Amino acid sequence: MTRLAPMDVEALWKLDRVASVAISPDGSAAVCAVTTYSMEDNKGATSLWLLPTGSRAPRRLTRCGEKDAKPAWSPKGDRIAFLARREQEGVKDDESQLYLIDAAGGEAERVTNIRPGIEDFKWMPDGRRIAFVSWVWPDAKGSREQERRHKAFGERKESAYVTVEAHYRYFDRNLPMGRVPHLLVLDIASGRITDLFEGTGLELPRMEPGAVHFDVSPDGRRIAFVHDPSPRKLAVNPTAVAEIDIATRRVTALAVDDAWSFEAPRYAPDGSRIACVAANVGKRHTMFGRLAILLRGEKPRVTGDRWPVDVEGPLRWSPDGESVLFAAQEKGRCHLWRADPESGRLSVAVQGGWVQGFDIGGAPGAETVVVAADCAAHPVQVHAVRAGTARRIERFNDRFMARVFLGETREVAFRGALGDEVRMFLTFPPRFDPRRRHPVLQVIHGGPYAAAGDTFGYRWNAHVLAARGYVVAAVNYHGSSGYGFAFRDSIMGRQGRLETEDIEAATDWLLAKPWADRRRVFAAGGSYGGFLVAWMNGHVPAGRYRAYVCHAGVFDRQLTFSADSYTHRPKDLHALYWEKPAKVRAQSPSSFAHRMATPTLVIHGNNDYRVPDANGLAYYNTLQSRGVPARLVWFPDENHWVLKPRNSRLWYGEFLDWLAAHDPGGGRGRGG
Repeated sequence: MTRLAPMDVEALWKLDRVASVAISPDGSAAVCAVTTYSMEDNKGATSLWLLPTGSRAPRRLTRCGEKDAKPAWSPKGDRIAFLARREQEGVKDDESQLYLIDAAGGEAERVTNIRPGIEDFKWMPDGRRIAFVSWVWPDAKGSREQERRHKAFGERKESAYVTVEAHYRYFDRNLPMGRVPHLLVLDIASGRITDLFEGTGLELPRMEPGAVHFDVSPDGRRIAFVHDPSPRKLAVNPTAVAEIDIATRRVTALAVDDAWSFEAPRYAPDGSRIACVAANVGKRHTMFGRLAILLRGEKPRVTGDRWPVDVEGPLRWSPDGESVLFAAQEKGRCHLWRADPESGRLSVAVQGGWVQGFDIGGAPGAETVVVAADCAAHPVQVHAVRAGTARRIERFNDRFMARVFLGETREVAFRGALGDEVRMFLTFPPRFDPRRRHPVLQVIHGGPYAAAGDTFGYRWNAHVLAARGYVVAAVNYHGSSGYGFAFRDSIMGRQGRLETEDIEAATDWLLAKPWADRRRVFAAGGSYGGFLVAWMNGHVPAGRYRAYVCHAGVFDRQLTFSADSYTHRPKDLHALYWEKPAKVRAQSPSSFAHRMATPTLVIHGNNDYRVPDANGLAYYNTLQSRGVPARLVWFPDENHWVLKPRNSRLWYGEFLDWLAAHDPGGGRGRGG
């Protein structure tokens, strides 16, 4: 009999990671991207798998590439297009290119070789053309001139990045210098490429431009797309939806309003309507997304104004055009919802866990929904849902997970700030004994418009931490998503205060339990959670927590104006630092450095543009200057997250060793 082992970091990186699920037009099969990692090689490889929705077994579709991604079925269902960077027939892709493979199998064929590469794409209904997104020189005319400009830029000897744009980098990379994202159309047979936006001044949003930003009409004559109508492009600007006639290039505005932001357009099956996500950002930048229906020549009709959920793209129409499906969070879970745009009726189509991706296919009255979802007990699984019955269509991680023993995950509620109910997920160690006392670890989620939830996770896996004996607590503090607008908006202009009250109330709740060891309490957080850990160090009396871990946390609000999100942060703080410096300082952990006394492990990545690493370095240097025990883990090749297998192993090891070093009850060694 095989003895079950607890989850550790080595096991975590042996799991297959499923993403990008797409269903065939007739609903008979799905395709997904599956990434496997090698700790020895310190990298991953992604291939495509075919998952029949009936009784046949899954089949691996691609083997030759390492980064096969974003699969999409042709309108007839006979071919699958995907993006990849490969070496084929003596040509090595510098950027992602478009490939085609028969759904029955065989060799994949490269169908583009354009220098700027392809960000995302969608099939045209005729199956002979593909619309795609690429970063182009806006003043260059024709494909040859684009190629010439790219070649010259790639051969330049200068290394400087020069810009006058307000937004010039995102997450961990500079946006392509001097270029903008356009919509182009590829004729597959001839290889001819047409830039639909050439000479128009139009462009897609610059932050992660992709397939969610456009849709092709069922007759193939028009494309609806998202754009920023303001002359000066800013990430906080309201976005609009317009429609371009492919033959004439005539552009028609469908939804534009200075007070509203419109996203994620999706044509109904008959092309008569377009569904999109609309948010009244003029009222408040934290306003929920709502479902809107666009009809040519009419004002957008927004439905679901009283829905308790924040609608997220992408959207999918049912085959009969009667309902729209989307994913949205509710109380620590992310469900797949079905909405009737006429009546405003909303219902849960597929229950989370956490829906990570979905698609819908089949004929009217015989639809199949394919859903990729995880939960606290397992990584992503894929199900096909027909007539309300779900059938699992893959078994990627079953054999491995059968050898792993996970502790229980439980959800509890307590009273937090403002007397509101606050909810918390607890993950217990394997073979938890309630008669013994256990150390407690608060793991504080980022965002803040995010949530700890019924999800598996890889970067802060609760089971890996709990396997070391900790009861891991994850609080959905004020500001978290999924608990209504008022709860999310409550922290604006006073960040740090209500969240800390909630976390402290959670710690009180935990310490009232007979199994909690009040001498062994710790707290850790990343991003906004890192901000809260640094904030707590200046506001919670020393000794309450034995040690902190601050990953990619905000330390200095003024310094963080160097972040890629600098236009959003003043809205959160209700202040600009040069107009209301006292209000900004009051929400900055650095202002309370004179009170900090709790030992802290500081972790940061050099390529973090969301919370630039000067925050982590300044925090670490401050603790060193104050004589507070501190340790720095700085990654020169990681961004806001730690993504490489060996760096992740080191991250978990440093994290757990730091806790053990400050644990009066003793601790075990490195490696978690």
